Amino acid sequence: MRITDQYLWNIIFTIFFIVLVFMGSVILASEARLSYTELTLVDFTLMALASWRLIRLFVYDLVTKWFREQFYDAREVKGRVVLEKPAGGPRRTLADLMGCPWCFGVWSTAFVVFGYLMYEWAQFIIIFLALSAVATFLQLLTNLIGHRAEQLKNQNERGY
Repeated sequence: MRITDQYLWNIIFTIFFIVLVFMGSVILASEARLSYTELTLVDFTLMALASWRLIRLFVYDLVTKWFREQFYDAREVKGRVVLEKPAGGPRRTLADLMGCPWCFGVWSTAFVVFGYLMYEWAQFIIIFLALSAVATFLQLLTNLIGHRAEQLKNQNERGY
């Protein structure tokens, strides 16, 4: 498959995303329980953290690996199963999307913003995701501090 053939699928998904955002904007303009002009810094922070957590959840976390693998081809190599991105088609575009935090971030943020502005019940999910993002960040920070402390301890023991 030529690379330009894959461009068609990328364009189709881009157009689909633009249509979804446009339709979401129309729905929000007429039905939203909360206007974007009423949003506070707390609202933006909650939505940003929830979006960040969704990105980590779907692009990196082990618990959703099964979902990401649906877009890959399995091939056996020397008795081991190896996952490869399909050569082309819609599954390739989805595999690329699920492997790119920046790409997936645009999609997840669109869903978070729509849900936050449209449905009151979505606030609970977004607060849950935001708190989970803070906990994830604190865990990553703790790991970083621990690794750095371990490095300094090892350097000290070696006399550097």
